[in-house]
Amino acid sequence: MISKKGISKEQKVRDKHSANDHILIIRLSAMGDVAMTVPVLRTFSNTYPDIKLIVLTRAFFEPVFSDIPNVEVYPADVSGKHKGIVGLTRLFTELRKKNIDAVADLHNVLRSNVLKTMFSLSGIPVVQIDKGREEKKALTRATHKIFEPLKTTHQRYADVFADLGYPIDLSKHKFPEKPSLTPGIIEITQNSTKKWLGIAPFAQYDSKTYPLELMVKLIEMLDAQNEYEIFLFGGGKREIDILNNIGSKYKNAISIAGKLSFADELKLIANLDTMVAMDSGNAHLAAMYGVPTITLWGVTHPYAGFMPFAQPFEHAILPNLTKYDQIPTSIYGNKVPAGYEKVMYTIKPETVVEVINKQL
Repeated sequence: MISKKGISKEQKVRDKHSANDHILIIRLSAMGDVAMTVPVLRTFSNTYPDIKLIVLTRAFFEPVFSDIPNVEVYPADVSGKHKGIVGLTRLFTELRKKNIDAVADLHNVLRSNVLKTMFSLSGIPVVQIDKGREEKKALTRATHKIFEPLKTTHQRYADVFADLGYPIDLSKHKFPEKPSLTPGIIEITQNSTKKWLGIAPFAQYDSKTYPLELMVKLIEMLDAQNEYEIFLFGGGKREIDILNNIGSKYKNAISIAGKLSFADELKLIANLDTMVAMDSGNAHLAAMYGVPTITLWGVTHPYAGFMPFAQPFEHAILPNLTKYDQIPTSIYGNKVPAGYEKVMYTIKPETVVEVINKQL
């Protein structure tokens, strides 16, 4: 926004704050929530290029932030040396050496509340995310549901920075260039000239995981078209075993699970032509690179604010909401009313294939 004097609001903020300012960002988990911070921090970095951002998160997530200038990841070992009150006190002491000027708590859980208190008592301003709990309760309750779209999580993150005195405009976000492929990725992909389609078939809860038999049918239909190189994403022994089994059956399907480092997996995701995922972390990892991301939803719903960044609503494939009119039954998929166990069976593989073909 430009004022009558020709000076933007962001420029006034830049002039007000010191180029040496350090802002601590707290977002410890989960993967999807961490990935959703990326477009926000990119926009912040582009708006305030002289401000140093220190992201407190799990060490595993460090590659997620690799393309953002002026970002340092500080690993939180909440299962080890930073565990409990004594550990959080140690963590606070470590962070104080970073000359923190303000704290953006994008998590707002018990651990971050303890850190909030410590920083506040030291005179350092802290702003926490407003998760909109009451609005979300109204959206997910079985009766007298208020079924309307809520503020996106990305905007809730941005609001925290605005409250700290650093307004940002997410409409000005710019996606990075696609990263170069590493030798490990090239070995797996063989530089295939087909369209690269990622499929991440798993989610934290069964209630938002596409049934395996339907997913296999979907992959079979896509494989028969012989137009796509299909990369299967997942993690953990059970998922790896399932994906390796599927990948062995179809000539155009390759299981990526367990074969690349997380950093290389992100580079592959960034080079996809399209990603198909659940309401899950992989959807947000793809979207943060600007990859067209098609999502399949179960008992959750995009209205809760977790739609992948900058994706059109038509990329969200929903179950039969007339038959299952209590959806969303929860924000995270952890509450499934009796009779709602099979909502995703109402999403036909043919429907998903049609959306993929239209996109690609």
